[in-house]
This record gives sequence, structure tokens and C-alpha cells, in this order.
Amino acid sequence: MDIRKVKKLIELLEASDIAEIEIKEGEESVRISRGSSSTPLPATYQAPAAPVAAPAAIAAAAPAAAAEPAPAPVVDSNAIKSPMVGTFYRSPSPSSPPFIEIGKHVKAGDVVCIVEAMKMMNQIEADHAGVVEAIHVEDGEPVEFDQPLITIV
Repeated sequence: MDIRKVKKLIELLEASDIAEIEIKEGEESVRISRGSSSTPLPATYQAPAAPVAAPAAIAAAAPAAAAEPAPAPVVDSNAIKSPMVGTFYRSPSPSSPPFIEIGKHVKAGDVVCIVEAMKMMNQIEADHAGVVEAIHVEDGEPVEFDQPLITIV
């Protein structure tokens, strides 16, 4: 199975409310799940050709996941949020100065950071003018969709 397909499956799982996904292509199969309590398989594991009773496991896990209350997200109307899953960068290159610093004044449309997704560098612009109050993510750190990156007040 192509590693790009596996990465795409992981991104789809992270962006959805699905707890587990299993895909089979011929004799190969891959199962990706969140917070599994099962023991990890060795790297040399070869999936069995026989069908696995995954639907029953998914059905049993779904009610337990639904019973847990989800933590309330912190809503900050002044935060610039990540439009995608990727890697956060404060500057255009490692040797360049950062786009912004705490206390710096920015105008609407100014580039404030870059989020790299699938080898594409996406410039993130300020949606409003103001002063940078906080930078919530470290340089080179992975970010999730809709995760607050920078607060401008």
C-alpha cells in the first residue's frame, strides 16, 4: 500500500469524528484508530488474508466514545486559526527572520506564518489589523485544522 494513501487516511481520520478505519487492498490491509487500548503490532506484522471482525469492534467502541463528554473548545474571536492540518513555520526559511513577533503591529492581509501541508507552503495572512498578543504554536510544530495559531488584538 502506498505511504501517501496511508498519510491521507490519517488526515481524514484526524479531520473527522471517526474513531477507527480499516482499508483492504488485495492481501494488504491497514487499520488506523484513535486511542486504541490494544497492544501495538510489530513493524514486520503482515495482515492475515482471512477477514477480521472489525465491524463488531467498531460498533462496540462507538457507544463508549459517544458517552464521554467532549471538552469545550476555547473560542477566541481574535485568534488566527489553522485552515488545514500541517506544520507551522514562523519564517519563510530557517535563516530568515520570523514574519511576526509578540507586540508587533500587523495590518489585515500581512503574512503572519506558513502552514506546510503535503509539501505545499501555504502563507497564512492576518484577517484583521492589530497587535500580536500571543503565538500559540512553536516553530516546526504540527498543527490541526482550526487550531489557534496567533492572537491579534
